[in-house]
Amino acid sequence: MRQSSAHFLMVRPTNFRMNEETAKDNLFQETNLSLPKASVEAEKEFDRFVKELRDKGIKVMVDQFPSDIDAPDALFPNNWVSFHEDGKVGLYPMLTSNRRVERRESVLDRVQNEFGLEIKEVIDFTEFEEHDKFLEGTGSLVLDRKHRVAYACLSERTDKQAVTHFCEQMNYRPVMFRAFHAVDGTNHPIYHTNVMMCIASAFVLICLDSITDETERQSVVDAILATDREIIELTADQMNNFAGNALEVTNEEGLLYLVLSERALNSLDQNQVDRINRHLKIIAPNLATIEKLGGGSARCMMCEVFLPKF
Repeated sequence: MRQSSAHFLMVRPTNFRMNEETAKDNLFQETNLSLPKASVEAEKEFDRFVKELRDKGIKVMVDQFPSDIDAPDALFPNNWVSFHEDGKVGLYPMLTSNRRVERRESVLDRVQNEFGLEIKEVIDFTEFEEHDKFLEGTGSLVLDRKHRVAYACLSERTDKQAVTHFCEQMNYRPVMFRAFHAVDGTNHPIYHTNVMMCIASAFVLICLDSITDETERQSVVDAILATDREIIELTADQMNNFAGNALEVTNEEGLLYLVLSERALNSLDQNQVDRINRHLKIIAPNLATIEKLGGGSARCMMCEVFLPKF
């Protein structure tokens, strides 16, 4: 099993704005902002990001979301779909109604045709929506694909029963915990696991301080160390600047990169950057508008495609 992919689905932010429905629990969104021409700026950031990836030899399929459908978070496709090396595809239950419209079968067909990769089975987890239980793809799940471990920070968007069902269907071992960030002296659940941790082949970026229960924190540490990965700890401030929302990728030549935003990179200290650079190179696009209004960053925008060739 590879930890990183060379193929990615990305969705151009056609109708981007702050999503009022997700702002209730996504405290990374800056809801007090009013940015003129936000959609235009987001499209510019997106296009520069895609170009930078392609210039490094990373394969990106860009989907243009229909402009007549109100889906402000469509540029975060990793929440509704995941593609796996055994040919399985997961479709996920989403918390808000204006994110459920992002799921489109036509995208699956395009992924197969453009990349020449095969979908063998689609596993639909969306029935959980009928029971008000949610699991938002690889936002809710940070996957150690090499060792078949699924890390899940439980929240309104990451249900324990749904995590367990995913692991049974996809052959993963769950490591579940609770993580929080403090706002005005009050702890709030972190809405997605992938904003507080990132698993690369040789290391893990993680804000351990956000896991307040010592037993749960130690179980996460033990699970990581059992895979012989280096732990690079992030501070709460670095997490809030999206340093955990990173993704290891590979290019056509097999070179590894860590993708995280310019804001995230600037929040890291030199020691952390040096430790990362010992293993791979860094790609750091400017995603300021998307981060401020969308409450997500580079990793959220990239849906890995792990599928077998036809």
